[in-house]
Formats: sequence, C-alpha cells, structure tokens
Amino acid sequence: MSGIVLSNAVRQNLSSLQATADLLATTQSRLSSGKKVNTALDNPTNFFTAASLDSRASDINNLLDGIGNGVQILQAANTGITSLNKLVDSAKSIANQALQTVAGYATKSNVSATISGATADDLRGTQSFSNAVASSNVVFDGSAGGATTASGSDLLGGVAVSIAAATAVTALGAADNTALGSALTVGTASGAATGTSKISDLTNGLTATATGPAAGDAITVNGKTITFTTAGAAKADSEGNYTIGLDQDLTALTKTIDAMNNNTTNASTVTGGKLELHSGTNSPLTISDNAGGAVLAKLGLGGSTEFKVDTAAATASANISASTQLFNSHGGLSSTAIADGTTLSVNGKTITFKTSDAPQGNNIASGTGVLGRIGTDGNGNSTIYLGNQSNFTNATVGDVLTAIDLANGVKSASISNGVATISTSAGQTPSSVAAGIVTINSSSGADLNLTGPTDLLKNLGLTTATGSGPLTLTKQRTTDGTTLGTLIADGSTLNVNGKTITFKNAAVPTASASHTGISGNVETDGNGNSTVYLQKGTLDDVLKAVDLATGVRKATLGNAGAVISTASGTANSSITSGMLKLSTGLQSDLSITGTGNAMAALGLTGPSGTDSSFSATRGASAGSLNGKSLTFTSFNGGAGVNVTFGDGTNGTVKSLAQLNVALAANNMSASIDNATGKLTISTSNDFASHSMGGSEGGVLGGTALTTLTFSTPQAPVADVNAQNTRAGLVKQFNDILNQIKTTAQDASFNGVNLLNGDTLKLVFNETGKSTISIQGVTFDPTGLGLSDLSSGTDFIDNNATNAVLTKLSAASTTLRSQASAFGSNLSVVQARQDFSKSLINVLQTGSANLTLADTNEEAANSQALSTRQSIAVSALSLANQSQQGVLQLLR
Repeated sequence: MSGIVLSNAVRQNLSSLQATADLLATTQSRLSSGKKVNTALDNPTNFFTAASLDSRASDINNLLDGIGNGVQILQAANTGITSLNKLVDSAKSIANQALQTVAGYATKSNVSATISGATADDLRGTQSFSNAVASSNVVFDGSAGGATTASGSDLLGGVAVSIAAATAVTALGAADNTALGSALTVGTASGAATGTSKISDLTNGLTATATGPAAGDAITVNGKTITFTTAGAAKADSEGNYTIGLDQDLTALTKTIDAMNNNTTNASTVTGGKLELHSGTNSPLTISDNAGGAVLAKLGLGGSTEFKVDTAAATASANISASTQLFNSHGGLSSTAIADGTTLSVNGKTITFKTSDAPQGNNIASGTGVLGRIGTDGNGNSTIYLGNQSNFTNATVGDVLTAIDLANGVKSASISNGVATISTSAGQTPSSVAAGIVTINSSSGADLNLTGPTDLLKNLGLTTATGSGPLTLTKQRTTDGTTLGTLIADGSTLNVNGKTITFKNAAVPTASASHTGISGNVETDGNGNSTVYLQKGTLDDVLKAVDLATGVRKATLGNAGAVISTASGTANSSITSGMLKLSTGLQSDLSITGTGNAMAALGLTGPSGTDSSFSATRGASAGSLNGKSLTFTSFNGGAGVNVTFGDGTNGTVKSLAQLNVALAANNMSASIDNATGKLTISTSNDFASHSMGGSEGGVLGGTALTTLTFSTPQAPVADVNAQNTRAGLVKQFNDILNQIKTTAQDASFNGVNLLNGDTLKLVFNETGKSTISIQGVTFDPTGLGLSDLSSGTDFIDNNATNAVLTKLSAASTTLRSQASAFGSNLSVVQARQDFSKSLINVLQTGSANLTLADTNEEAANSQALSTRQSIAVSALSLANQSQQGVLQLLR
C-alpha cells in the first residue's frame, strides 16, 4: 500500500491543529482542577513552594484543636473558681450568723463587787448631799408705794371688790286675778256643788248618775299633771305631778291647783256651785286636759281646750328683791322670757339657763347636785332651770346671784346623792339685792369677770347699755399691807422638781375622809403635789407647798388633816427681808417652772425679771471610790488596764461608759445594776469561752481593792441552747466545705482539671518551640486553707468565729488571685488561637496564589482554542476537498 502523501499546507494545518488540541487539553485541565500548577512540570518553583505552605498550614491547623481544648479547660477552671467563691461567701454568711447568735455562754468569766450607791453615771458610789438655800428676788406687799417687803403672813388673795347697780331696780308687781267656771251640780239640777262635795258626786244636773271626772282622767296645771284616781288624798311625786282620788272633795282639788301654781295670796274655792280659781301673784294659771277639753267641761271649765287666769298688773312698782322672778307677764324682772341655752360666764365658769324643770331623783346626771332651781357640778358651773312656761318662771334674781357666787368662789357646793348643799365660803361676802340695788361681790381669791346678754345685765341694773349681744363687766381686786403686792392669778401653777402646786380660788375644804391632806390653806396628796387655796392662803403656805414638793417636809395624811414634819438634815424654807429662802432638800437639785403669773408674783424670775425657771444645786461630795485605781493585766493579747476613778476629767473614770472604753482594749466589758450598785466586769463576747484571772491574763489589781471586795474570777458557763445553735452552724459550715471539695474535683474538661493540680501545656507552632505551660492549683478545702470545724471548739465564741472568718477571707483572696491568673492565661491562649487561625489563612492564601488558575483567563483561552481548533479543522477539510477535485480531474 502506497503511503499517504500530505502537502505542506495540510501538514502545517494538521500540526497546528495538534498544538491547539494540546493547549485546549491543558486549559481544560486547569479549569477542572482550578489550578494552573497541578504538577511540578507545570511550574516547579510554585508547585514546591505551595506544597510547603500547605504543609505548614496543615500542621498549625492540627494544633488548633489542642488550643481550643486549652481554652475550654481554662474556662472550666474559671467557672469552678466562680462557684467556689459563692460557696466561700456562703460559709462567710454562716460564720457571720454565728457572730450574731446569742453568746454561747449564759455567763462569761467575770469578777464582781458591790459599790454602795453606784450608778452607770457615777461609779464612785454614794454621794453625800447637803441642803442648800436659794434666794428669790425681793417680794413686796400691797402697801401704798410698793416698797414694803412681804412677810410670810401676807395673803395671796386680795381685797374683794364688787360690781353694783347705780340705782335701785323696780318692777311693776303682779296682783291676784280670779275667774269662775260653770255651775257644778251634785245629783239633780237643784243640788249646787260646794267645797265639801266629792269629785265623784258631780253630775250634769239632769240625772243622779255621776258625770264628773273618771279614774284615769287628767288635767295639766302650768305644765304639771293632776291625775284622777279611784281614791286617795292628793299626793305629789318627785317631778311635781299630783294624783287625787275621786273620793276627795272639791276644796282638796282647788288646794292642789293652788299648790301647783304657787298661789299663796288668795285661795281658790267653790262659790255658788262654781270653781273660783285665783292666779295669785306669782304666775298666771293655765289648765288643760288630755281629752280635748272634755275633762275641763266635767269641772265646769269648758268652752275651750285651756282655762286661763292671768295675773293682774299691780297699781305701783316696787324694788326688786332676791325673790323677784326673772320674767313674768306681771311682776317679774322682765316680761320677756329668757331663751333656752342663754349663758353667763363668770371667771371662766358657765351659768346656763334651761327651759325645763329641775331634774329629780334618778334623772339627775352623775356628778351634778340640785338645790331648788339650781343644778351645779361643784366646780362653779351651774344650770338655772326656768321651768317650761313661756310667760313666767319661778327662777329668781336670787338664783342668779347664787350661781354667780358659785362661779367666782364666794360660795361653794358639796354634792351627795344628787343633792347640792350650798354655803358661803369663810371670809367671803355673798352677792345680794338690797333696796332694789343688785351687788355682785368678788371673792378675795380672784378678780371679777362677768359676761352675759346686755339686756339681762341691764335688767339687773348693772349697765345702762341695751341689746341682745354679750357685754363684759370686770373689777380687779385691790391690795393692802396684808396682801402680796402682785396677787397670784387663779389657776396659776408651779412645777417643783416634777411636782405640781396649783393655786385655786376656793375656800379650804374641811378635813375629812375625802380631804385627808389639809394643812392650813394647803391640801396635799402626800406625794408632793399640792393645792394652795387663794382666798386665805399666805406666803407661808406657798413655802410649805414647795417644801412638800422637794421633800424638805413630809405629810402624813389622815381624816383630821395632814401632819407635817421636816426631813432630817434639811431646814424649812422661809422668807427674810422679802426674799424667799428656798431649801433644796437632799433628794434632788431644785428646779422650778410655772404657769400663769406665779413665778413673777413670787420673785422667781431672776435678776432680769424675765427668767422662766428658777434652780439651785444641792451641796455634794464624791463617793468612796474617788481617787482609787483599778488594774487588769493583759487578757488574751489585749492592752492592760489601769484606771483611776474621779470626776471623769483629766483621764479619770466616772461613768460606766468611760470604764468600758478602757476595758474594751483588753477584751473585757463592764455592767452595773443601778438598783444594787453591783459592778460586774466580764470577758467580751469575742472571748466568751476564755477565763480571766489565770494563765490567759486579766488579773485584777489596784488600790480599789482596799475599798471593794471582788469575787473570785468565775469560769464561763455554757448556754446549752446557744451552743446547740452554734453546733448546727458548724454542721452547715462543714457541708459547705464538702461542696467546695466536690466542686473543685468536677471543674475538669477532657480529663484535665486545673483546680485539682493538673498542668495544661499547649503548643502554638509546627516546630513545637512556641508553647505555654499552665500549672494548675489544688483548690479543695485544704488547698484554700480551710478545714472542717468541730462542735464545742469552733464557733464557740466570737474570737473563734473571727478566726474562721479570717481564713475565709484569705480563701476569697486566693480565689480572686487565681481567677485573675487563669483569666490572663485564657487571654493569651485565645490570642494565640486567633493568631493561628489568621496564619493558616495567610499560608493557604499564599499557596493558592501560587497554584490557583485564573478561571476567567482559562475560560477565555478555552474559548479561543476551541475556535482556533474549529477553524483549523475547517481549513484542513477545505484543503482535502481541493486535492479531491484535482484527483477527479486526473481521472
């Protein structure tokens, strides 16, 4: 077979096509692998350099796992330390609870001695006091000129004064008036009734059958009731209401009506068969019934629901008297009624007018006494009962004057079972009406101050002013050589050493079972509180009351009055040259304050005359320990004690507080029973389980031992309950330690525990030259310096507890320090971890830059080579077709 002969052009095209195919295969290989250097043949330098970089990156990447484990091991250790810190804090809480628990000993080791009279304020013992005397300012009597010094007999009250009407007061008197009823019959119409006719015999004149009042019928006379009963004489109850039997005659009925109307002028009677009723001169007569006038008709008083007989006007006026009614249509002080609730005020006491009858029996309020138309509380407040009639009252001018005298102390009232007994106080002049002139007198114990409705005061002749509004009348007492120059006001007080002296405008009560403290013009309660009665009281009485308050004088109470004696070692207060010489007594220093004007009146306001208090100090000397020393040797490492008792200055010790300051530095403390003076010096709570006076120190000494006898040092006595409580805390503490142990054991990761003594070694590079070695710690209780506690030894007192707290604080410090070290190590390891990751990325990037193909470039090359190959194939095909044509021609 002959060989195929190719032309040069074909051969060149074929050769080009083969080269293009080779290039295309290379490009396709790069695109498929992503690398332009796949073998050493592609680029020996880049291939081997990239292989070296990839190998190093792989080695470092292999180390990253170990580094990551190291991070977790350190984090596990830090987590363990955090938990251990919390457990240590819990242990501290238990120890602090032990500190706050009641001391484990009912009695701590101590020594004691009794110092007579010693108190917490002054340990030196009983002071001896002596009476001292303080002087007041000069006090003057009431002589003209005000320059005569006062004496003990000068009266505290002044000279009584009065307010009197300028002219006589007159009133038009009342005259008797009369009225006749209808004819009354007994039996038939021809039988006219007489005074002896029985009420039950009254008829209507048409029949013999009785038609008069029946049992149960009633009539009302000036607000009071007459009730008809079957039989029985007329009888009044405590309220002024009457019953009368039907078997009584008409004269008995008219007498009852007159009694109820206070008619004493002309008696009512039966005239010509008719009831002839008289008003009298005291008040109008008004009669009604409970049956709309039917009962009145049975008595011949019909025609209306009321039967009235008014008083007649007298023909001439007359001076008023104590018996003059306060108001009446005729003959009263006024024809106008006084309104219910109207009041007079006298020296702060109240007189109230009330439009009702005075209460009787069980209706009298507790603490109130009634006499006639006056009710009083016994303290100067009164009620004047006007009755319930709108046009007259039985209350009189005399009632008003009595009430005023009760209010201003001129009269006094005693109350028993609701009944008041009113009497004029000794040495006082009651208010009065004489020749129509009203005179109101003050007492000697208080000025006169009267406030009331202007018209009422005008009606009494005490003013010429008119009007319904209030008006005040005043009059001050005067002084003379028998009284103080400045009179003490009613209600003023002195407070002497906490006791109260009250000055009262009243007469001195009579000594009795209810007034056992009467002595002169002073009444004492036996405890230093007194009342000085101003009406007769003197400066000597004031001095007596002051001495009773200070204890200079003593009072023994009795039904016959108080017996006063002077305390030993003191002297009664006195007055010399007008100055009060006030004894302090022995019980306490003198301190006086007051209310009202008592301080000023008695010269107790100091040189300026404006001081609000007066004081004086007793004489005093120090107690038996003064100047003596007390020593203790050092106790359990404390500072030895050496103190000298004195007044508390210049380093001396006076009070318990000062002694405790000295003892505290030697782990001791002191207490005292103020009642007995027993001083006890004991160990502090920190050393409650320790004994003083022995090998631990605290040996007692000093010159005080020549005066005092201290007890032998006592050993501490355990408190079972407290020790049980502390034992429970020991158990809780030991449970915490067990948790510390197990927590430290559990703080491992991947078999490595830095809290259990393991060592962590990490390699950071492929050569093994860059490393870190982290030494673990042993953080079980022993490693932290902690150990189990023992009941009866630990937590037994504050000192033992504080020792445990010190160890716990050290453990906390160790944990915080190690946490900081592990934290620093963790930061280093994490930094190297981040560095290794970054380095691997750098190495891998460098390797890729040396071997990776540019896919865009290779894709373009692939496209170009494919096009070239296609063109070459087409060219080769055309060349072949040309040769085929030549062959056809040759054939």
